[in-house]
Amino acid sequence: MTFRDLKDLGKDDVLGALGLQTRQSTGSWMVGSLAVFGVGLCVGAAVALMLTPKTGRELRQELGTKIRRGIEQNGQTVEGGV
Repeated sequence: MTFRDLKDLGKDDVLGALGLQTRQSTGSWMVGSLAVFGVGLCVGAAVALMLTPKTGRELRQELGTKIRRGIEQNGQTVEGGV
């Protein structure tokens, strides 16, 4: 081993020679976990949309109707309670 070889050694090289490794931070663990969760969420949403028995237009119309109905019911409840 020459002096040039020692200059090129990094922290991970020294720790590896000792049988150790750097500790993973909580932030990097959290980012990895959230990335896996996000991918799973997207895959689940895609599967749900592919398996729905209605077309996109029918589904949007039904959701819009339910949302409008819910807004009307909540508006009457708020007005009636005041």
